[in-house]
Amino acid sequence: MELGNVTTVPTFVLQGLSNNPQVQAGLSVLFLAVYLLTLMGNLTMLLVVRADSHLHTPMYFFLSHLSFLDAFYSSVIVPKLLQDLLFKWKTTTLLECFTQISLVFFSGATEACLLSVMAYDWFQAVCHPLLYVVAMNRKVCNGLVGASWAIGMGTSLVSTILPAQQHFCSPNLVCIFTYELPPVLLLACSDTSVSVASILTTMAVLGLGTLVLLLGSYTHIIMTALGANSAVGWSKIFSTCSSHFLVVTIFYVSGVTRYMTPASGSVLEQVLSVQYSVVTPLLNPLIYSLKNREVKAALSKMLARRPWLPV
Repeated sequence: MELGNVTTVPTFVLQGLSNNPQVQAGLSVLFLAVYLLTLMGNLTMLLVVRADSHLHTPMYFFLSHLSFLDAFYSSVIVPKLLQDLLFKWKTTTLLECFTQISLVFFSGATEACLLSVMAYDWFQAVCHPLLYVVAMNRKVCNGLVGASWAIGMGTSLVSTILPAQQHFCSPNLVCIFTYELPPVLLLACSDTSVSVASILTTMAVLGLGTLVLLLGSYTHIIMTALGANSAVGWSKIFSTCSSHFLVVTIFYVSGVTRYMTPASGSVLEQVLSVQYSVVTPLLNPLIYSLKNREVKAALSKMLARRPWLPV
Protein backbone atom coordinates (compact mmCIF):
# COMPACT_ATOMS: atom_id res chain seq x y z
CA MET A 1 0.00 0.00 0.00
CA GLU A 2 1.45 3.35 -1.01
CA LEU A 3 1.16 6.82 0.49
CA GLY A 4 3.04 9.15 -1.85
CA ASN A 5 6.53 7.68 -2.00
CA VAL A 6 6.29 6.00 1.45
CA THR A 7 5.33 2.37 1.99
CA THR A 8 2.90 1.78 4.83
CA VAL A 9 3.30 -1.36 6.91
CA PRO A 10 0.54 -3.81 7.94
CA THR A 11 2.43 -5.13 10.99
CA PHE A 12 4.55 -3.90 13.89
CA VAL A 13 7.59 -5.56 15.46
CA LEU A 14 8.32 -5.23 19.18
CA GLN A 15 11.88 -4.59 20.24
CA GLY A 16 11.35 -6.60 23.42
CA LEU A 17 13.30 -6.50 26.67
CA SER A 18 16.32 -8.49 25.46
CA ASN A 19 17.65 -10.45 22.50
CA ASN A 20 19.72 -12.76 24.72
CA PRO A 21 18.04 -16.23 24.85
CA GLN A 22 19.22 -16.87 28.42
CA VAL A 23 17.94 -13.50 29.62
CA GLN A 24 14.65 -14.09 27.79
CA ALA A 25 14.24 -17.48 29.48
CA GLY A 26 14.88 -15.96 32.91
CA LEU A 27 12.51 -13.06 32.28
CA SER A 28 9.77 -15.40 31.03
CA VAL A 29 9.94 -17.39 34.29
CA LEU A 30 9.94 -14.18 36.35
CA PHE A 31 7.00 -12.60 34.54
CA LEU A 32 5.03 -15.84 34.57
CA ALA A 33 5.47 -16.00 38.35
CA VAL A 34 4.44 -12.34 38.73
CA TYR A 35 1.40 -12.91 36.49
CA LEU A 36 0.25 -15.96 38.45
CA LEU A 37 0.72 -14.11 41.74
CA THR A 38 -1.23 -11.15 40.35
CA LEU A 39 -4.12 -13.36 39.30
CA MET A 40 -4.04 -15.27 42.59
CA GLY A 41 -3.94 -12.09 44.68
CA ASN A 42 -6.73 -10.28 42.85
CA LEU A 43 -8.98 -13.33 42.47
CA THR A 44 -8.46 -14.19 46.14
CA MET A 45 -9.57 -10.66 47.01
CA LEU A 46 -12.70 -11.19 44.92
CA LEU A 47 -13.44 -14.51 46.65
CA VAL A 48 -12.84 -13.08 50.13
CA VAL A 49 -15.20 -10.15 49.54
CA ARG A 50 -17.85 -12.44 48.09
CA ALA A 51 -17.54 -15.11 50.81
CA ASP A 52 -17.62 -12.89 53.92
CA SER A 53 -20.90 -11.10 54.64
CA HIS A 54 -19.05 -8.55 56.80
CA LEU A 55 -17.37 -7.28 53.64
CA HIS A 56 -20.62 -6.70 51.75
CA THR A 57 -20.23 -2.94 52.05
CA PRO A 58 -19.70 -0.19 49.44
CA MET A 59 -15.95 0.01 50.15
CA TYR A 60 -15.36 -3.67 49.40
CA PHE A 61 -17.82 -3.60 46.53
CA PHE A 62 -15.59 -1.01 44.85
CA LEU A 63 -12.47 -2.92 45.88
CA SER A 64 -13.76 -6.09 44.21
CA HIS A 65 -14.21 -4.18 40.95
CA LEU A 66 -10.67 -2.79 41.30
CA SER A 67 -9.31 -6.31 41.82
CA PHE A 68 -11.14 -7.61 38.76
CA LEU A 69 -9.81 -4.70 36.72
CA ASP A 70 -6.21 -5.33 37.84
CA ALA A 71 -6.50 -9.00 36.90
CA PHE A 72 -7.93 -7.99 33.52
CA TYR A 73 -5.21 -5.40 32.87
CA SER A 74 -2.45 -7.85 33.75
CA SER A 75 -4.02 -10.37 31.35
CA VAL A 76 -3.93 -7.77 28.57
CA ILE A 77 -0.19 -7.15 29.01
CA VAL A 78 1.65 -10.18 30.42
CA PRO A 79 0.53 -13.08 28.15
CA LYS A 80 1.62 -11.08 25.08
CA LEU A 81 4.90 -10.25 26.84
CA LEU A 82 5.48 -13.94 27.60
CA GLN A 83 4.71 -14.86 23.99
CA ASP A 84 7.26 -12.36 22.73
CA LEU A 85 9.89 -13.62 25.18
CA LEU A 86 9.37 -17.25 24.16
CA PHE A 87 9.19 -16.75 20.39
CA LYS A 88 11.80 -15.10 18.22
CA TRP A 89 9.50 -13.24 15.80
CA LYS A 90 7.57 -10.51 17.64
CA THR A 91 5.16 -9.29 14.96
CA THR A 92 1.66 -7.95 15.54
CA THR A 93 -0.97 -6.76 13.11
CA LEU A 94 -2.32 -3.22 13.17
CA LEU A 95 -5.64 -4.49 14.57
CA GLU A 96 -3.96 -6.47 17.36
CA CYS A 97 -1.72 -3.53 18.23
CA PHE A 98 -4.55 -1.03 18.60
CA THR A 99 -6.76 -3.55 20.37
CA GLN A 100 -4.13 -3.84 23.08
CA ILE A 101 -3.66 -0.06 23.20
CA SER A 102 -7.43 0.39 23.48
CA LEU A 103 -7.65 -2.11 26.35
CA VAL A 104 -4.76 -0.38 28.15
CA PHE A 105 -6.55 2.98 27.89
CA PHE A 106 -9.79 1.35 29.03
CA SER A 107 -8.14 -0.22 32.08
CA GLY A 108 -6.25 2.93 33.08
CA ALA A 109 -9.24 5.25 32.71
CA THR A 110 -11.58 2.90 34.54
CA GLU A 111 -9.10 2.45 37.39
CA ALA A 112 -8.68 6.22 37.73
CA CYS A 113 -12.47 6.56 38.01
CA LEU A 114 -12.78 3.69 40.49
CA LEU A 115 -10.06 5.14 42.73
CA SER A 116 -11.89 8.48 42.71
CA VAL A 117 -15.17 6.75 43.55
CA MET A 118 -13.47 4.93 46.44
CA ALA A 119 -12.13 8.27 47.73
CA TYR A 120 -15.67 9.68 47.57
CA ASP A 121 -16.88 6.64 49.52
CA TRP A 122 -14.25 7.30 52.21
CA PHE A 123 -15.36 10.95 52.32
CA GLN A 124 -18.97 9.97 52.95
CA ALA A 125 -17.98 7.40 55.59
CA VAL A 126 -15.66 9.74 57.50
CA CYS A 127 -17.39 13.10 57.09
CA HIS A 128 -21.07 12.07 57.07
CA PRO A 129 -21.24 8.78 59.01
CA LEU A 130 -24.89 9.22 60.03
CA LEU A 131 -26.02 9.65 56.42
CA TYR A 132 -23.57 7.13 54.94
CA VAL A 133 -26.05 4.28 54.51
CA VAL A 134 -28.46 6.56 52.64
CA ALA A 135 -25.81 8.35 50.57
CA MET A 136 -24.05 5.13 49.49
CA ASN A 137 -26.98 2.81 48.95
CA ARG A 138 -26.87 -0.06 46.45
CA LYS A 139 -28.36 1.98 43.60
CA VAL A 140 -25.77 4.74 44.03
CA CYS A 141 -22.89 2.26 44.23
CA ASN A 142 -24.03 0.44 41.10
CA GLY A 143 -24.39 3.76 39.31
CA LEU A 144 -20.90 4.92 40.29
CA VAL A 145 -19.32 1.64 39.17
CA GLY A 146 -21.33 1.63 35.93
CA ALA A 147 -20.26 5.21 35.22
CA SER A 148 -16.60 4.26 35.84
CA TRP A 149 -16.72 1.41 33.34
CA ALA A 150 -18.63 3.56 30.81
CA ILE A 151 -16.10 6.41 31.09
CA GLY A 152 -13.29 3.88 30.63
CA MET A 153 -14.90 2.56 27.45
CA GLY A 154 -15.53 6.05 26.11
CA THR A 155 -11.96 7.15 26.85
CA SER A 156 -10.62 4.05 25.13
CA LEU A 157 -12.63 4.68 21.97
CA VAL A 158 -11.86 8.40 21.76
CA SER A 159 -8.14 7.82 22.37
CA THR A 160 -7.66 5.10 19.75
CA ILE A 161 -10.08 5.69 16.86
CA LEU A 162 -8.14 8.59 15.31
CA PRO A 163 -4.61 7.15 15.89
CA ALA A 164 -5.69 3.84 14.36
CA GLN A 165 -6.50 5.68 11.11
CA GLN A 166 -2.95 7.02 10.73
CA HIS A 167 -0.61 5.70 8.04
CA PHE A 168 2.40 3.92 9.51
CA CYS A 169 5.68 3.59 7.69
CA SER A 170 8.85 1.53 7.74
CA PRO A 171 10.81 1.04 9.90
CA ASN A 172 8.00 -0.58 11.90
CA LEU A 173 9.98 -1.37 15.07
CA VAL A 174 8.28 -0.37 18.36
CA CYS A 175 11.04 0.46 20.81
CA ILE A 176 9.51 -1.08 23.98
CA PHE A 177 8.18 -4.49 25.06
CA THR A 178 4.45 -3.71 24.79
CA TYR A 179 2.24 -1.58 22.59
CA GLU A 180 1.72 1.91 23.98
CA LEU A 181 0.46 4.86 21.99
CA PRO A 182 3.42 7.32 22.24
CA PRO A 183 6.06 5.02 20.65
CA VAL A 184 3.55 3.70 18.09
CA LEU A 185 2.62 7.22 16.96
CA LEU A 186 6.30 7.93 16.33
CA LEU A 187 6.05 5.49 13.41
CA ALA A 188 3.25 7.44 11.71
CA CYS A 189 4.13 9.08 8.38
CA SER A 190 0.92 11.16 8.30
CA ASP A 191 0.07 14.23 10.37
CA THR A 192 -0.65 13.17 13.96
CA SER A 193 -1.53 16.61 15.36
CA VAL A 194 -5.30 15.97 15.46
CA SER A 195 -4.81 12.55 17.07
CA VAL A 196 -2.43 13.94 19.67
CA ALA A 197 -4.77 16.88 20.42
CA SER A 198 -7.76 14.55 20.93
CA ILE A 199 -5.76 12.28 23.23
CA LEU A 200 -4.37 15.15 25.29
CA THR A 201 -7.82 16.71 25.63
CA THR A 202 -9.39 13.43 26.72
CA MET A 203 -6.60 12.72 29.21
CA ALA A 204 -6.74 16.27 30.59
CA VAL A 205 -10.50 16.13 31.15
CA LEU A 206 -10.31 12.65 32.71
CA GLY A 207 -7.22 13.47 34.77
CA LEU A 208 -8.54 16.77 36.10
CA GLY A 209 -11.97 15.32 36.82
CA THR A 210 -10.69 12.36 38.82
CA LEU A 211 -7.98 14.43 40.51
CA VAL A 212 -10.47 17.08 41.66
CA LEU A 213 -12.67 14.36 43.17
CA LEU A 214 -9.66 12.73 44.85
CA LEU A 215 -8.22 15.95 46.25
CA GLY A 216 -11.63 17.25 47.34
CA SER A 217 -12.44 14.03 49.16
CA TYR A 218 -9.07 13.81 50.88
CA THR A 219 -9.15 17.49 51.86
CA HIS A 220 -12.45 16.99 53.67
CA ILE A 221 -11.20 13.76 55.26
CA ILE A 222 -8.06 15.48 56.57
CA MET A 223 -10.07 18.41 57.91
CA THR A 224 -12.40 15.98 59.70
CA ALA A 225 -9.40 14.12 61.11
CA LEU A 226 -7.86 17.37 62.35
CA GLY A 227 -11.13 18.15 64.11
CA ALA A 228 -11.27 14.74 65.80
CA ASN A 229 -11.44 15.04 69.58
CA SER A 230 -9.15 12.13 70.34
CA ALA A 231 -5.95 10.56 69.09
CA VAL A 232 -7.93 7.34 68.67
CA GLY A 233 -10.30 9.01 66.21
CA TRP A 234 -7.40 10.54 64.29
CA SER A 235 -5.58 7.19 64.15
CA LYS A 236 -8.70 5.30 63.03
CA ILE A 237 -9.39 7.71 60.16
CA PHE A 238 -5.86 7.58 58.78
CA SER A 239 -5.42 3.83 59.25
CA THR A 240 -8.69 3.34 57.37
CA CYS A 241 -7.65 5.54 54.42
CA SER A 242 -3.93 4.74 54.26
CA SER A 243 -4.27 1.72 51.96
CA HIS A 244 -6.30 3.63 49.41
CA PHE A 245 -3.98 6.63 49.57
CA LEU A 246 -0.96 4.38 48.94
CA VAL A 247 -2.64 2.70 45.94
CA VAL A 248 -3.63 6.10 44.51
CA THR A 249 -0.08 7.42 44.94
CA ILE A 250 1.48 4.41 43.19
CA PHE A 251 -1.05 4.55 40.36
CA TYR A 252 -0.69 8.26 39.59
CA VAL A 253 3.06 8.58 40.20
CA SER A 254 3.93 5.52 38.10
CA GLY A 255 1.47 6.47 35.34
CA VAL A 256 2.53 10.11 35.09
CA THR A 257 6.23 9.20 35.28
CA ARG A 258 5.81 6.58 32.58
CA TYR A 259 3.97 8.78 30.09
CA MET A 260 6.08 11.86 30.77
CA THR A 261 9.18 9.87 29.77
CA PRO A 262 10.07 10.33 26.07
CA ALA A 263 9.53 7.27 23.86
CA SER A 264 13.16 6.32 23.27
CA GLY A 265 13.49 2.63 24.12
CA SER A 266 15.92 3.45 26.96
CA VAL A 267 16.47 1.18 29.95
CA LEU A 268 14.66 3.68 32.18
CA GLU A 269 11.62 3.65 29.91
CA GLN A 270 11.57 -0.16 29.93
CA VAL A 271 11.81 -0.27 33.73
CA LEU A 272 9.00 2.27 34.13
CA SER A 273 6.82 0.31 31.70
CA VAL A 274 7.39 -2.93 33.60
CA GLN A 275 6.65 -1.24 36.92
CA TYR A 276 3.46 0.42 35.64
CA SER A 277 2.01 -2.45 33.63
CA VAL A 278 3.29 -5.57 35.42
CA VAL A 279 4.15 -4.74 39.04
CA THR A 280 1.35 -2.31 39.98
CA PRO A 281 -1.53 -4.81 39.46
CA LEU A 282 0.37 -7.18 41.80
CA LEU A 283 0.82 -4.56 44.53
CA ASN A 284 -2.80 -3.44 44.91
CA PRO A 285 -4.26 -6.62 46.50
CA LEU A 286 -1.15 -6.95 48.70
CA ILE A 287 -1.55 -3.40 50.00
CA TYR A 288 -5.24 -3.83 50.77
CA SER A 289 -4.80 -7.25 52.38
CA LEU A 290 -1.69 -6.47 54.45
CA LYS A 291 -2.97 -3.12 55.75
CA ASN A 292 -6.61 -4.05 56.34
CA ARG A 293 -7.63 -5.99 59.44
CA GLU A 294 -11.07 -6.88 58.09
CA VAL A 295 -9.60 -8.40 54.92
CA LYS A 296 -6.98 -10.34 56.90
CA ALA A 297 -9.64 -11.65 59.28
CA ALA A 298 -11.92 -12.69 56.40
CA LEU A 299 -9.00 -14.36 54.59
CA SER A 300 -8.01 -16.28 57.74
CA LYS A 301 -11.62 -17.40 58.18
CA MET A 302 -11.84 -18.55 54.56
CA LEU A 303 -8.54 -20.45 54.79
CA ALA A 304 -9.67 -22.09 58.05
CA ARG A 305 -12.76 -23.45 56.31
CA ARG A 306 -10.62 -24.85 53.43
CA PRO A 307 -13.63 -25.16 51.06
CA TRP A 308 -11.45 -26.61 48.31
CA LEU A 309 -10.58 -29.71 50.40
CA PRO A 310 -12.89 -32.76 50.70
CA VAL A 311 -14.60 -33.20 54.04
